[in-house]
This record gives sequence, structure tokens and C-alpha cells, in this order.
Amino acid sequence: MTKARTYGHTKSGKVIDEKMIESLAGEAESGYDVDQLIARRAKRGRPTLGSGPATIESVRLDPELKQDLQRRAEQEGVSLSEVIRNALRQYVKAS
Repeated sequence: MTKARTYGHTKSGKVIDEKMIESLAGEAESGYDVDQLIARRAKRGRPTLGSGPATIESVRLDPELKQDLQRRAEQEGVSLSEVIRNALRQYVKAS
């Protein structure tokens, strides 16, 4: 049994093999829809949060608060950032 030849991996981890190369070559030979390429490009990156691009703010957390934060995120099945955003929203609304 011969092993199929591969040519590495895509950025997302997909194996690049002969089948993928043939598919991409066929797509290139048939031509591209520029509007479709532009639409595909716009979907890359992180989604916006709220009304526009998000900012990154740094905060220092003591070890106990960080552990509590991690525990809460695990319980809710969300990221640390999501727990922090939710807590800040509640705090700001309460004032």
C-alpha cells in the first residue's frame, strides 16, 4: 500500500494533498469572482464587539482573582475575556 503524497498543511491545519491541489488549480483555471473573494476576505479576523472594532485594555489581577476568574469561565464554558466583559457591563450599568 503506497502512502498518498502530501505537501504540508494549510494555516488551519488541513493536509495539502494532490486532491486539494487539483481542486485549487481547477478553481484558478475557471477564474475567480472578485466580489466573492472580497466578501470572503471581509469575514477573516475577529468579529467586532458591539458597534465597532474592540480595544485591548490591560489589567493586573492578583493570583486569587485570576483563579476565581478562570473557575467562573470554566463553569460557564466561556473565555476569560467574556467573563470580564460581562462583569464590566454589569458594573457600569449599576452605577
